[in-house]
Amino acid sequence: MFDFLWNLSSFIIALGILITVHEYGHFWVARKNDVKVERFSIGFGKALWRKKDKQGTEFVIALIPLGGYVKMLDERVDEVADEDKLRTFNSKSVYQRIAIVAAGPIANFLFAIAAFYLMFILGMPSVKPIIGEIKVDSIAAQSQLSANSEIIEISGQSTLDWTDVNLALASQIGKQQVSITVKENGSATPKSYLLDTKNWRFEPDKEPAYEGLGIKPYLTKQLNELALVGKNSPAEKYGLKVGDQFVAINGKAERNDWEYFSTEIKKYPSQELTLTVKRSSQTLNIKVIPDSVERNGALIGYLGVAAKSEPYPEKYLIEIGYGPIEAVGKSIEKTWSLIGLSFDMIGKLITGDVSVKNLSGPIGIAQGAGDHAGYGFVYFLGFLALISINLGIINILPVPVLDGGHLVYYLIELVTGKPVSEKTQEIGFKFGTLALLGLMSIALFNDFSRL
Repeated sequence: MFDFLWNLSSFIIALGILITVHEYGHFWVARKNDVKVERFSIGFGKALWRKKDKQGTEFVIALIPLGGYVKMLDERVDEVADEDKLRTFNSKSVYQRIAIVAAGPIANFLFAIAAFYLMFILGMPSVKPIIGEIKVDSIAAQSQLSANSEIIEISGQSTLDWTDVNLALASQIGKQQVSITVKENGSATPKSYLLDTKNWRFEPDKEPAYEGLGIKPYLTKQLNELALVGKNSPAEKYGLKVGDQFVAINGKAERNDWEYFSTEIKKYPSQELTLTVKRSSQTLNIKVIPDSVERNGALIGYLGVAAKSEPYPEKYLIEIGYGPIEAVGKSIEKTWSLIGLSFDMIGKLITGDVSVKNLSGPIGIAQGAGDHAGYGFVYFLGFLALISINLGIINILPVPVLDGGHLVYYLIELVTGKPVSEKTQEIGFKFGTLALLGLMSIALFNDFSRL
């Protein structure tokens, strides 16, 4: 229950911030162009809070936090008094209307730059992308890429940590070859490897992009002590607790290390077994039935626990941060790179290089918000920046109903000298609504299938 409430509250806070930023972009530019704004609403449905300012704009926080809107005076929708006709949205030039509509997505991109700037100023702790293991017969193994190497570049994109590696690899989906440059065993001389990625299967809902190539990050040794017992997991159900140490399984203890016990538990999907555990000064026998989950086509036992790990060596730890001046350029560069990657991924969805199974909806975003908020403020800032970029890009797609659809109509008006007919716009809005509902249905289905 705590996880649910944490994810929900993090989601509401994140979405509330980003919707406010987006709608404020429309609002600010509309005011600057002397358009009368009747309502600025965060959320839909019943108003939970409302207040009017001196200019007659009603500010509202509504019950359903899945969007927002800025309602501007418009003769096509409302009856307008003579004294207000010059303050209607439809009375403004096509350039002014384009500016007002484009201001929402632009505000999201500017917010991302600001969030990344603050993140870089504060500094974000991370770890270097050191390869710990190469899976046998994997794409990486075939290229002769070796373990104990630090990935410093992927196809021309520099990589400071595993997040950079994952994003850089995502941009290479659909390519026949991917170049990975590494420093081997601390060597100062970089070495490049060319990976044949024709048969690379990208499944981000199951594993990071680098693991799909057979690359596993360096991990410190896991200790035989529970650091995490998952909520509603079999381990919690049968009474395992953080701090428990495994002693034996069904009375047998061939080795006293986490790897042994983890491997053995996987052999008992949906089967009862007896775990002997040490808890403080007590030794307990606990009967458990691991869940049965599928991994690589086989069923394995799953308890829902994680072990403590030794700390990372100091030489593998980094802090990604910059000074006040340098952080400006780095923030713009990061935002521009993610905008390009987002458009690239949309193109790959259309071409089929990326499956629609990878789309995430509100549930996936809520889980991401909760996870990043739990990691700390700087990580939450990075998450906000990423979602803000995605929100901006979604809104400039040329789909009627979205800002991008309106911009297409205004660009047609700019070229032809006359507005697109209301009938044509109405038909477009209907198709746009159906398309959005279809995509949202797919995203929600994907979210539920991952629960």
